[in-house]
Amino acid sequence: MAVLAPLIALVYSVPRLSRWLARPYYLLSALLSVAFLLVRKLPPLCNSLPTQREDGNPCDFDWREVEILMFLSAIVMMKNRRSMFLMTCKPPLYMGPEYIKYFNDKTIDEELERDKRVTWIVEFFANWSNDCQSFAPIYADLSLKYNCTGLNFGKVDVGRYSDVSTRYKVSTSPLTKQLPTLILFQGGKEVMRRPQIDKKGRAVSWTFSEENVIREFNLNELYQRAKKLSKAGDNTPEEQPVASTPTEVPDGESKKDK
Repeated sequence: MAVLAPLIALVYSVPRLSRWLARPYYLLSALLSVAFLLVRKLPPLCNSLPTQREDGNPCDFDWREVEILMFLSAIVMMKNRRSMFLMTCKPPLYMGPEYIKYFNDKTIDEELERDKRVTWIVEFFANWSNDCQSFAPIYADLSLKYNCTGLNFGKVDVGRYSDVSTRYKVSTSPLTKQLPTLILFQGGKEVMRRPQIDKKGRAVSWTFSEENVIREFNLNELYQRAKKLSKAGDNTPEEQPVASTPTEVPDGESKKDK
């Protein structure tokens, strides 16, 4: 497992090798890694190496080397969590019905500022996050139940648009607890978010269930208020055209002139 994890990450990153080879640092690191495996496992070379194994075989890793490789593998997996999805059992991507608008780094600000009468609930997510994929069907179901003219649901992939995560202060670190993040916008401004962030910048633990979202964001109240506003806008009376009054004819004119 200690050797298999870096190899899987390497195979997954084959399309990027061309860019790596253009930098001597990455090329030298790859050569040193391969050289270590060859020297440590190839019989003509490893036979002369000292070993602390009980069986005296110098071509197998001893317990200290296994511990070091396992530790390094854990560091590689944490730093490259997005590339490690092949090694974990992830829930399938949600492909069901939804009433959600997807933003990119340019459209999110424009849409929030376009009509400040509209209340937005926006999910900041990343495709590589298990928690985001588990929450996807719940969020889609909420959008089908509560979406209306004055209450809209949106999503933005902060794993793809890193400037959005920086602008809205949503961490995309492999060890972050801020994915997914739900933010309520009213009048184009942030009103509340879940999970909350404490004074030390850490996310406060919060369960992304349908009941919690409805309760914390007052979706029932927001929905009723948005419906009333939309009905009030639809029932606004239109201005009726003013009928023109006939002009009076001076008394001195004859019937023919009239």
